[in-house]
Amino acid sequence: MNQPSNSSGGVQHNQLRRQASRLFCACFLFYIGFLLLLSLFENRLIFPAPRYPSGDWEPAWLVHEDVEFASPDGTKLHGWYLDHPAPRTYLLYCHGNGEHVAYAAPVADELRSTLDAAVFVFDYRGYGRSQGSAEEKGVLQDGRAAHKWLSERAGVPPDQIVVMGRSLGGAVAVDLANQFHTRKLVLESTFPSIPEVAARLHWWAPVKILIRTQLNSVDKISRYEGGLLQSHGSADTMIPLELGRRLFDAAPTSDKEFIVFDGLGHNDYPPQDYYVRLRRFVQRDSTSAR
Repeated sequence: MNQPSNSSGGVQHNQLRRQASRLFCACFLFYIGFLLLLSLFENRLIFPAPRYPSGDWEPAWLVHEDVEFASPDGTKLHGWYLDHPAPRTYLLYCHGNGEHVAYAAPVADELRSTLDAAVFVFDYRGYGRSQGSAEEKGVLQDGRAAHKWLSERAGVPPDQIVVMGRSLGGAVAVDLANQFHTRKLVLESTFPSIPEVAARLHWWAPVKILIRTQLNSVDKISRYEGGLLQSHGSADTMIPLELGRRLFDAAPTSDKEFIVFDGLGHNDYPPQDYYVRLRRFVQRDSTSAR
């Protein structure tokens, strides 16, 4: 008698293999396409750059001066200067990547009153009323231009300006501290480098190879020897606490303090006692600025 043929089973097996192969190819092409999109829109993802007129640009409660200045490449920038009748210090505030001066104004006003400081908060290129499009080199240039403006306006040496940065602004602040050897540096919820943050958020992609933006703060802070006050929320899912700690540990200065806010996320406001500690740090060994 003839044996039963296995041809139908073999055909089905081959069909399944072809279907699996097509599915794999489709998934692989989708993955590659998504990586290309991430690379193409890298600057927009890192610098979402909210613009005017979103936010309150005419706050009746805030006494401030509109400032227009230029980056070294000629890009026109904008900021708000919050003067103080008897400043103990001058502070440059570098905001996060999803903010502009109108959003950061309440914090700037709190810093002015709590620290007895004249505060300058500015927008990177592409943000608020500043011209241009944000990218790493330009944003760092903008920070240096803002620092220069405040130093000249205050009539104090560059190293006497207290530099403060939050999140993305922390990378700008670290760059300024490294550039001008600032006496005091304040960092909030910031990171060692952009690739390290991206690798945590997109663990499934080879972002460290693909990403162009570096903002390598961990390398720059390794040469900083001034005073450092750094804080981070324990529940920060955007920039995990251990990344902030890694940046802090890289600073060789002995004059440094790391504050952990239990249960706070990336965009949560710090408790009021933080400003007491901040005031003590900023005003330590300082005299009236005028």
